[in-house]
Amino acid sequence: MTGFEPFAPYAISCVSGIALPIFQSVYGSSGKFLGSMGKKVHELICRASGEYGKRYIKRHGMLKALGMPEAVPLESVYTAVQFLDEQEIRSFESIQNLEEAYRKANKRSFQQQDCKKQEGLKIANQKQYLMVLGQPGGGKSTFLRKIGLEALKGKKGGFKHDRIPVFIELKSFISSQIDIEKLIVEEFSICSFPYPEQFIAKALEQGKLLILLDGLDEVPTVNTNEVISKIQNFVDRYDKNSFIVSCRTAAYKNNFQRFTDVKLADFDDTQIEQFIGNWFQLDVDKQAGTAQKCWELLQKPEYAAAKELAHTPLLLTFLCLIYNRSQNFPNNRSVLYKKALRILLEEWAAEKRIQKEEIYQGLSTELEESLLSEIAYTGFETDKLFFSQREVVEEIKTFLSGNLNAPKHLDGEAVLNAIAVQQGILVERAEDVYSFSHLTLQEYLTAQYIADNNLIKELVTGHLSDARWREVFLLVAGLVRAKNGADDLLLLMEKEAQKYINTPKLQELLQWADAATKDSEGDFKPVGKRAAAIVITRAIANANTNAIANAKGIANANGNRISYNISYDIANANAKANSISIGYDIGYNIGYNIAKVNGIALANAQGNSINIESEANAIIRMAIANAIAIAEEFQKIKIFKDVNWTELIAQLTALKDRFADANQSDQIDLAIFDCLLDTWCNALHLNREIVKLSKEEAKALGDYLSANNFLIECKEAAVRISAKTWEEIESRMLVVPENSTI
Repeated sequence: MTGFEPFAPYAISCVSGIALPIFQSVYGSSGKFLGSMGKKVHELICRASGEYGKRYIKRHGMLKALGMPEAVPLESVYTAVQFLDEQEIRSFESIQNLEEAYRKANKRSFQQQDCKKQEGLKIANQKQYLMVLGQPGGGKSTFLRKIGLEALKGKKGGFKHDRIPVFIELKSFISSQIDIEKLIVEEFSICSFPYPEQFIAKALEQGKLLILLDGLDEVPTVNTNEVISKIQNFVDRYDKNSFIVSCRTAAYKNNFQRFTDVKLADFDDTQIEQFIGNWFQLDVDKQAGTAQKCWELLQKPEYAAAKELAHTPLLLTFLCLIYNRSQNFPNNRSVLYKKALRILLEEWAAEKRIQKEEIYQGLSTELEESLLSEIAYTGFETDKLFFSQREVVEEIKTFLSGNLNAPKHLDGEAVLNAIAVQQGILVERAEDVYSFSHLTLQEYLTAQYIADNNLIKELVTGHLSDARWREVFLLVAGLVRAKNGADDLLLLMEKEAQKYINTPKLQELLQWADAATKDSEGDFKPVGKRAAAIVITRAIANANTNAIANAKGIANANGNRISYNISYDIANANAKANSISIGYDIGYNIGYNIAKVNGIALANAQGNSINIESEANAIIRMAIANAIAIAEEFQKIKIFKDVNWTELIAQLTALKDRFADANQSDQIDLAIFDCLLDTWCNALHLNREIVKLSKEEAKALGDYLSANNFLIECKEAAVRISAKTWEEIESRMLVVPENSTI
């Protein structure tokens, strides 16, 4: 069973429906075809047509790639492709313009976001001669095979021309003796078509074939010019037929003047989701909702780089296979990206059985990775994602000269071209302008260069607070393989983070958080308790919300997470309060309410009216109600010590009663609001002056919390780390550094 059995009658009907009139025209209608042998010939043609359809399906209608356990029908996973507008195929943009456009888009994809796209099947129906361009693994071959399947369906299919599809892999043209017509005849002869030579000659003459020529770039270099010439002559001779040729973008030299050039667009989110949905179609997957879970996982921020790979069909197939094994993606993302890189470097060509020439004599896969990692790091360190051809060629020549004793006059452009054509890791984005095919691959190769060349100190001191380097840090944590694993990276990050605590007031704040929570009864790690304490103080002081958000990560990593939002769901607080991340939710709500009330008060004062509006009145009531609920929650989880929660709740309740009779027209009672803050600070033994931070101090605290949160993420991404080292780091987290001289 192939899954194509219901499809077979369409294929027989289509092929025989085209073949029979051709045979009739070959032998005429004077009785030679419809005479005594007519019925027999008719049966032979129908039988051969059925065999041809089955053979096409068996050879070109099944998909098995990257170690899939078994082949699946191509149509079961096929996702409709789109072509970029013709103007997007060749661009003459400058490096500066490309860099600016990328940063303006604020997305990880290199493909322009506003470029026009057209449906692939629609274009195939409109154009008689089509050149399909794309990157390795971009779906070119799959598209050609799919068009053939649609043609086999006849009137039931999406290809709206009466054509019999013939699929030819151009990599088979290993000899200079190339006869395209003979190859087509063989396809029909194998299926026992009667008089195949005469049949094909007439079919070509009448324009009844859809000739699919796959992989112009896969022709051995020595035969390329001959093959191109043969194809051009064949098209000119039989120009009534439809032709679709595929070629890797980097290998195409505008050789086919008759053809319309189109370029496959990267998969967008809709296509990715559809592909995943098609992939997980087993009953067990449907019952478990596997496709939806896989898709939702890719939406998470921590998998943004992995999702970037999903825009390429080949690598999306790889991700689906990985997810299918464990219903998850590996925690060590460096393993995932290394495998993706190897697929592009060598595995895909091996699976397609392409006879590749050496990129350069002696350049092994490992050495090529080193070369690419050097190019990646040089660009990333200088904040460049696009490189001139001259820059890349010079790096290639220098590397090969230093590692393989290559002559300095070697043809670096040929090496660059071979990498671009064979693997698609370096891509020509515009005339003589290159970039890596995926930002993810550049980040991975940059991290590999740092790990291989022991540049961890330079990484931490130069880029800890730079969001652009975030993925590189996480990858380095997973790549270091020294005896002490990621210990050095984490210790350096800890040391660098401590530099943010650079004023006496910030030190005093950390000291208070430690003293207020130390040895308290709550069943949470000390660092989690300190995080919650710092969050609540910053919220009370109306601190910037970035510090609050960053503290959330620290708390979450050291306790069981809670989804507790007191302003929306106070009633369910008891059931949900089982995590230290309550610190974030409490902090956010208090901070929000304080900011909003103060903003309304300021606006009213500026308008020479201090009468409270109904919204402000409601907000103050909510703030007090929230404060009571928060106090009740803290009383349960016991994060703080030496706090009389019963007395605090009573004071807050009295404050609520005091405000309960306020009318909508009453003046803003700032004293009530100030009393709310004083009540909290007194209960927590907190001097309000401590949290009155300057703008610079607030930013430093936010950066400090962010750095510590990031430290935890790198620890989780690490393959090897000493348990003792991490225990010591965790014990010092959110604590004033020893021997501080401030």
